[in-house]
Amino acid sequence: MAVTEEDGGRLNLFASEPRMTYAEPATAGSNSKRLMMIGMGGAVVLAMMAVAVRIS
Repeated sequence: MAVTEEDGGRLNLFASEPRMTYAEPATAGSNSKRLMMIGMGGAVVLAMMAVAVRIS
């Protein structure tokens, strides 16, 4: 971290920034994973709704 001294002897501390990384382009495998996650999420929501209806 960079430290500078201001007038009057006060110290000012600046955080160091992390290195920049670049995102990789999406592949065919990542698209199928995304669709599977959406499908599983929908199934979980439907299951929770069925349990809520069954309880009430």
